[in-house]
Amino acid sequence: MEYIATTFQGLEEILAKELTALGAEVTQIYTRAVGFIADKAMLYKANLHLRTAIRILQPISRFDVNSDQQLYQAAYDINWTDYFDLSQTFAVQSAIHSPYFNHSQYVALKVKDAIVDKFRNKLGSRPNVRLDNPDVRIHIHISGTTGSLLLDSSGESLHKRGYRVATTEAPLNEVLAAGLVLISGWKGETNLIDPMCGSGTIAIEAAMVAANIAPNINRQSFGFQRWKDYDAELWEQTKQAAIAQQRDMEHWIYAHDVLPSAIEATKQNIEKAGVDEFVKLGVKDFEHTPAPAGAGLVIVNPPYDLRLPIDDANAFYRMIGDTLKKNYNGYKAWILSGNKDAIKNVGLKAARRHTLYNGPVDCKFYQYELYSGKKKVEEEVPAIEK
Repeated sequence: MEYIATTFQGLEEILAKELTALGAEVTQIYTRAVGFIADKAMLYKANLHLRTAIRILQPISRFDVNSDQQLYQAAYDINWTDYFDLSQTFAVQSAIHSPYFNHSQYVALKVKDAIVDKFRNKLGSRPNVRLDNPDVRIHIHISGTTGSLLLDSSGESLHKRGYRVATTEAPLNEVLAAGLVLISGWKGETNLIDPMCGSGTIAIEAAMVAANIAPNINRQSFGFQRWKDYDAELWEQTKQAAIAQQRDMEHWIYAHDVLPSAIEATKQNIEKAGVDEFVKLGVKDFEHTPAPAGAGLVIVNPPYDLRLPIDDANAFYRMIGDTLKKNYNGYKAWILSGNKDAIKNVGLKAARRHTLYNGPVDCKFYQYELYSGKKKVEEEVPAIEK
């Protein structure tokens, strides 16, 4: 069966690589989504293992639509009792890009009416709508004159890993943080430093990559667990196989921040995620803290001077560049920023750049290779003391 995994714009290729590595057959890469072929076992694995997926949807109908009546009829024609029962709650979410429909809530309401009428006419009663944590989530997408109805196998968004118990201002989304780590190519072969860690999302996602921990192993529930064909035994086998594939890390992740409250939030989150043994925390100022000895990777997510204002963005970014040049010889550095003017003050030539979106903010993820004079052979990185 074909499924669609959704993601953030800029992470589509990374998500496709993840799917291929899992063993799924990728059929098409869309904007903010990837189509793939999978059986039930692969569907369960995808929900558990994909780091850059937001939702995994099962298409159940595709149709031409340019009027309210066509929309209602297309939704009514589906035998909804094949998918859920009267005792279950449901909700309809919509995404509309069409000259024929300009109100997404109206479209969702029209589909809801068709589903309710189908149940009532067939069974004499109807299921209830529940917007908060429904048993079944149904998506209606309309692009131009093409409509699609899909079932949501994930339930809540897959970025909700279950480990965020404390937060700071402007926290980084878990899916985006995982995408940064995967784009960098880091898999735990060196130390990794996050010098402006906030609530620790990059550090946690990096630890799960390096230790091969399935990102959603701690989630309490998924949408497919309330489907009629749910296989509890297969799901338990999928989880146990994921646990068996976890591995020890050979190097450290350093999570630093100048704010004690951020380090306290990170401490709570890494403990909840079960990766506290891999992460060294510290209330430290980036400018005056030397890098750990040897080569490694540093990922910086500085304030953009948007949600988190700073006094002088140009001077702040200049400090970042100067500190990298001074303290991080032999390292590779990545900086995520949505401030296109301030990032120019880093004063380093980017080896690579990748366009991403942090919420609505158009960002660039820049890679810099740091060495003084001629490029040096990377030194051996100290391993974790067992």
